[in-house]
Amino acid sequence: MTEKRTGRIVRVNGNMVVAETGSTIIQNEVAYIAHGAEHLKAEVIRVRGNRAEMQVFESTTGINIGEEVDFTGELLSVELGPGLLGQIFDGLQNPLPHLAEKYGFFLKRGAYTEALPDETTWDFTPLVKKGDILRGGSRVGFVPEKIFKHYIMVPFQLAASDLEVVSVAPGGRYDLKTAVAELKDRNGKSHSVYMQQLWPVKIPIKAYAEKLMPSTPLVTRMRLIDSLFPVALGGTYCIPGPFGAGKTVLQQLTSRYAEVDIVIVAACGERAGEVVETLKTFPTINDPRTGRPLIDRTVIICNTSSMPVAAREASVYTAVTIAEYYRQMGLNVLLLADSTSRWAQAMREMSGRLEEIPGEEAFPAYLESRIASFYERAGVVNLNDGTRGSVTIGGTISPAGGNFEEPVTQATLKVVGAFHGLSRERSDARRYPAIDPLLSWSKYKSFIDEKEVSYAHRMLRKSNDVMQMMKVIGEEGTSVADYIDYLKGEFFDFSYLQQNAFDEVDEATPADRQKYIFSFLYSDVLKRELDLPSKEEALHFFQKLRQLFKGWNSVPWKTPGFEKAEKEIRLVLDEKAHKKEEISA
Repeated sequence: MTEKRTGRIVRVNGNMVVAETGSTIIQNEVAYIAHGAEHLKAEVIRVRGNRAEMQVFESTTGINIGEEVDFTGELLSVELGPGLLGQIFDGLQNPLPHLAEKYGFFLKRGAYTEALPDETTWDFTPLVKKGDILRGGSRVGFVPEKIFKHYIMVPFQLAASDLEVVSVAPGGRYDLKTAVAELKDRNGKSHSVYMQQLWPVKIPIKAYAEKLMPSTPLVTRMRLIDSLFPVALGGTYCIPGPFGAGKTVLQQLTSRYAEVDIVIVAACGERAGEVVETLKTFPTINDPRTGRPLIDRTVIICNTSSMPVAAREASVYTAVTIAEYYRQMGLNVLLLADSTSRWAQAMREMSGRLEEIPGEEAFPAYLESRIASFYERAGVVNLNDGTRGSVTIGGTISPAGGNFEEPVTQATLKVVGAFHGLSRERSDARRYPAIDPLLSWSKYKSFIDEKEVSYAHRMLRKSNDVMQMMKVIGEEGTSVADYIDYLKGEFFDFSYLQQNAFDEVDEATPADRQKYIFSFLYSDVLKRELDLPSKEEALHFFQKLRQLFKGWNSVPWKTPGFEKAEKEIRLVLDEKAHKKEEISA
């Protein structure tokens, strides 16, 4: 729109501002409130007649009735192009380190800066020639970014039409504002291709041939997740749990060891202390996959609880849009949102200011659809050139008091493919990760044999049943067989499900080792009948076996030390099995 469209503020209610205008207003368009020298960014969230109700992404302190509002006609969008990796943005994609350099460590209200500096030049290599036919999302060329080939793509909004290459720039260094290709559609209209493009954050990128059902397991190297409650590449999962149960630590370990190409971390309304730890550690941690700093294949979207509430929603959508962008390059992307509860609370606050009819616990009635639309942007896609990319979304939830019956958790459980519920009891017992194996579930298949996994689940449930029974009638009221089942479940939990994050070997277990150890436990411990005539002897035996396994978990895979520890464990087990066989004979 060419003419300037303005309005005047008629109402201010917290971070919601109502402006009156005689011009046409677009739903979800961006507007700026002119407050002195400041221009505060806002988004139109509801239109009623000639009034626009807007959520402001800044503090509204001092804003007065009658101040001018400028409507841009543009949807809330992000800049997509080389230079995203290794960056730390706020929810509106402002690079926080640049803001700190320019304005100091306390963020200035109304201060915005470009996400990708225009003057930065990149070494472009063309992949197409004059006369080639392309579509939106097709690769025109690439530039090196960190450890990846960052493909320069035809703007996604042109996905529905065939485009002929009129010219393409030769190999060389170009900035983001220099056109690297000129295209022509069937109507003869010209389109320029730049290294950078804008995309609205609330509209999914659909420049692909087809979307597939997630089926390939995502290896996180967390044994409890990979073996019992797996996540698929392109799948979705949630991690609800009470405060202090280890959600953030689990996400950080997953981001470090998960076998994906790119990790997007969205700190949505989390406490500043937790975010600061992430910001400090990621640049210094060596990536076990590449040997380079972990930040080189990470993008961090940081919106802490002390920042404006409205920006929490923007941070979630900004993160998933960047994830979809790298998926279009044929990469596997993992998006970790911590925590979606803060986003839901921001929606509840805004819904209240809009005077909408509240749902359960005052959350808006559209809570479920908003959460579903976010998780639905995950998936595996076949791109137009035959390559395949994926976005996997994992979100944490912080239910008050650890109550999984509250609306945000229940709305999330309806749409995700795996549920990793953390329990206060396990975290208090120092059993990490604190995912409750009796409460959690997954719809995806593991790389572990399904029969073995099913048996392990049954053993854990039986062990828990015996433990609950012993709390009522005492240990002396249980049979030796039941007591051995209880010890087997506890042993499996201690020796396999729990991992030591302070041990460089045990903190991350590769898939081959998981398969081998799980099969060993299934055949030689869980299913094996052992000659343990008394409860005292059974207890001492499993205590000894537990210590041997603890040492085995700390020995590197496929080394002489690993084989030696395995032989020692087999001797202990065979000794009891031989006695049983002699009695049977």
